[in-house]
Amino acid sequence: MRVAVGDDAVILREGLARLLEEAGFEVVGVAADADELLELVERSEPDVAIVDIRMPPTHTDEGLRAAKAIREAHPAIGILLLSQHVHARYAIELLSSGTDGVGYLLKERVADLDELSASVRRVGKGGSVLDPAVVSQLVGRRRQGDNPLEQLTDREREVLALMAEGRSNKAIADRLFVSDHTVEKHIKSIFGTLRLPLSPDDHRRVLAVVTYLDSE
Repeated sequence: MRVAVGDDAVILREGLARLLEEAGFEVVGVAADADELLELVERSEPDVAIVDIRMPPTHTDEGLRAAKAIREAHPAIGILLLSQHVHARYAIELLSSGTDGVGYLLKERVADLDELSASVRRVGKGGSVLDPAVVSQLVGRRRQGDNPLEQLTDREREVLALMAEGRSNKAIADRLFVSDHTVEKHIKSIFGTLRLPLSPDDHRRVLAVVTYLDSE
């Protein structure tokens, strides 16, 4: 599996590259900023791009924007975002267009080579990886045995699974051979069952998907 690494911190950047090579990955190159990363991806077309969210010049969300640009231009390339801290908004932006081949990990996790390797492979194969701390902040920790997904009907779980694939309401309706209105009713019921009240600060569709992924 071929991997590109983008991080402005030289120690982490080179350390990640060495760890990945030791784990059997082919590191096609490293980049110190978003523009360099985009050029590297265009040139080498890796299977996975590992991207630091905060990169030069402003160290805010350049990495996230680069990751979204890569997904738009090369949807087959997996994206694994790294962050020093949990930023729920960034996770929601990352997942808003679908969960296939995306991941979000805190940088502290990369010291565990087994976890890092498993995460890169999973994203590279089209799966998703979410740091437990990210999931906790997005949907909150639930009491053991308190799983609202168990209260969903079979049809609602089917709809939620298709939402997790990034499908639109129209695409879900076509897949299940039902009307758009029926899909809207199912989604509204899902939001209610998962206790996701309407809020201007939260993207309920993404939060529902995160809850679903956390149970898989």
